[in-house]
Amino acid sequence: MTIGKETKVGILALVTGAMLYLGFNYLKGSDVFSGMNEYYIKYQNVDGLVTSNAVMLNGLQVGKVQSIAIMPERNNELLVTVSINRKIQIGKGSSASLADNGFLGGKMINLYLINGVALKNGDTLISKTEIGISALIKEKTLPVMSNVDTLINKLKNIATKFDSTGVYINKLLKTSDKSIAALNSSVSGTIAENRENLKGITSNINTLSASLIETEKGIKPLMGKMSGVVDSLNALKLSEAVASTKKSLATLQNIMGDLQAGKGTIGKLMKNDSVYMHLNRTMADLDRLFINLKDDPKRYVHFSLFGKKDKKAKSDSLKK
Repeated sequence: MTIGKETKVGILALVTGAMLYLGFNYLKGSDVFSGMNEYYIKYQNVDGLVTSNAVMLNGLQVGKVQSIAIMPERNNELLVTVSINRKIQIGKGSSASLADNGFLGGKMINLYLINGVALKNGDTLISKTEIGISALIKEKTLPVMSNVDTLINKLKNIATKFDSTGVYINKLLKTSDKSIAALNSSVSGTIAENRENLKGITSNINTLSASLIETEKGIKPLMGKMSGVVDSLNALKLSEAVASTKKSLATLQNIMGDLQAGKGTIGKLMKNDSVYMHLNRTMADLDRLFINLKDDPKRYVHFSLFGKKDKKAKSDSLKK
């Protein structure tokens, strides 16, 4: 039997299409020749997930998104159907988390498996949503950007103030230049006007300096003589004081010698005990006299208002 050209072209196209399909799925990481199980996931928001997005397990693609359908009867929830390699044992309680697919954008689903009773084909996975890198960058970047905007506004205000300050500084510099020029001219005029007076003052200072030098030459010998006179006076006063001290010491030595020898009243008191004994006896007699006088004053003093004498006191005195 002869095969026609049309049949050959059809067979070639069919084989080419099958090879393209198998090659495309192989490049995407799908194992075409292995069986696939379908599972369902319910999300409130898929955030840009589309069909053919990858289903990943520990960084390896094990399936893909088959379809996304909206469910009006369940508050517009989204039902995502995924096909996963039949070799993957998915236990009850496993979850499917919606996540970003790197910095290039797009979405993918990450599987987080739990060991347990295996789910059957057509069961539902627990849905979760991860904070993607872009969302995290936005979350961290927005406060920084707001702070940067605030800082830029403050810098603008400061720059505006600096502009006005620069105007004032320029005016101040111009005024300072004028003031310095006027001061220079004034100083120059003053110096020119008083140049002769300055020359006279300088000449007088030079003359005064010369006079002071000559006076210093005359003062130096005079100061030397004064120093000699002062030294002589100091030596004279010192010698007089020494001589006077020697005389005083000699007189004191003579007095002490007389005292040691028993001369004079103080010497006798120091050397002779009899004087001391007599003085003691005299003092004792005086004490007894004063005591007797105090006890019997009528015996020694006679007094009468009528000029009569106490005869009894007189007779007592005569008896004694």
